[in-house]
Amino acid sequence: MPGYNDFMTETTYFPDPATISTVLNNTRTIAVVGLSSQPERAGNYVPVYLQQAGYKIIPVNPNLTEALGEKAYPDLLSVPEPVDLVLLFQRSENVPPFVEQAIAIGAQAVWMQEGIINHAAAETARQAGLLVVMDACMMVEHRQRAGY
Repeated sequence: MPGYNDFMTETTYFPDPATISTVLNNTRTIAVVGLSSQPERAGNYVPVYLQQAGYKIIPVNPNLTEALGEKAYPDLLSVPEPVDLVLLFQRSENVPPFVEQAIAIGAQAVWMQEGIINHAAAETARQAGLLVVMDACMMVEHRQRAGY
């Protein structure tokens, strides 16, 4: 039977309403790692929605030069301006290097989209002082709070 600490480790970073509200309210610039050029993919329509909601979107994808009217960058370390939030559209096992880059560029938060779960990366981000949202769709959470 798991102990209390095991339970807390597994649930600490799952969608926390207070953290989500803080992130949504304090974010202006979002670097989207894994932004897709395919409109039917969440890695495209979620950033499109967020851009229309007023957030500045910075595409991060080594296979793109431009997306959503913005210059794309191959990685977070190449982004030349401050980033408030790193939004991850990556497989769970691919998250750690992007969390390290988010820390390196001084991002204030990391958001792992719905279905993306990496407790070790979340803990690394938290220990570095970043807010962490994991396994939640930013578009859905924004819509709920914006009354759409």
